[in-house]
Amino acid sequence: QLQLVESGGGLVQPGGSLRLSCTTSGFTSDFYSVAWFRQVAGKEREGVSCVSISDGKTTYEDAVKGRFTISRDNSKSTVDLQMNNLKPEDTGTYYCAADEGRCSLWHRTFGFWGQGTQVTVSS
Repeated sequence: QLQLVESGGGLVQPGGSLRLSCTTSGFTSDFYSVAWFRQVAGKEREGVSCVSISDGKTTYEDAVKGRFTISRDNSKSTVDLQMNNLKPEDTGTYYCAADEGRCSLWHRTFGFWGQGTQVTVSS
């Protein structure tokens, strides 16, 4: 059974950093992608970043380029999102998602989701 478990959210001041981690289990091949999405109340889930597990290619939403870094550790089946220089608009519930195929920042591409972790950027 495919499972995703997130960790690492919290409260941070503007300009601070957080690292989110997603542990995956149940995939039988490396041809899948893992992405991070952010959701705020009343809005659709927004793609933040994605990594292809097989070749490590990455994709970022324009608003986070240069501040966020997605990385994978295939030996541990984890995908981390390092978030630096956080801004109040980065606040939301962050979800890890995975599915077979290439990277995408469109939430309907992904059929498997974690439970979410809250990130709040506030002074």
